[in-house]
Amino acid sequence: MAHSETTRIIGIDPGLRRTGWGLVESVGNSLRFIASGTVRSDGDSDLASRLCQLHDGLSDVLHSHSPHEAAVEATFVNKDATATLKLGQARGIAMLVPALAGLAVAEYAPNAVKKAVIGVGHGDKKQIHMMVKVLMPKAQFDTDDAADALAIAICHAHHRQSAAGRLRLAAKAGAA
Repeated sequence: MAHSETTRIIGIDPGLRRTGWGLVESVGNSLRFIASGTVRSDGDSDLASRLCQLHDGLSDVLHSHSPHEAAVEATFVNKDATATLKLGQARGIAMLVPALAGLAVAEYAPNAVKKAVIGVGHGDKKQIHMMVKVLMPKAQFDTDDAADALAIAICHAHHRQSAAGRLRLAAKAGAA
């Protein structure tokens, strides 16, 4: 009998002001809430200093919680080019920190995250937060960003399980 291995996943919701993070453990088909929070940057500081604050804060989270895999939400492009560019820079930090720690970093479009958590590709933050609490009743989050990060981690857990399942089926078919 094979036992299921435990995989600790960090979901990251990038933002220049607030970058949310959420940690879950995936064991087989079950998910367990570990921790969540928000890394904040000082809005009065220059851009480079703010990016350093996000880097240092996320580095501390990874060091404290030792995740095995990371997932980051893909950039949402809006009409404000300056805001989109700043978000892209924060997203770069959100991808760089886990990559520097040696983690594989998956990326998910916002609609993929919503579909994995609430079953459809469109929904509001209240629906996502409600389903995060349904899927993990012990989950706690201090901001919308942390709740979204947990949703990203849940999305990754679902996608990695289905990919692993397909690999197992292919291996069994090859052995038959």
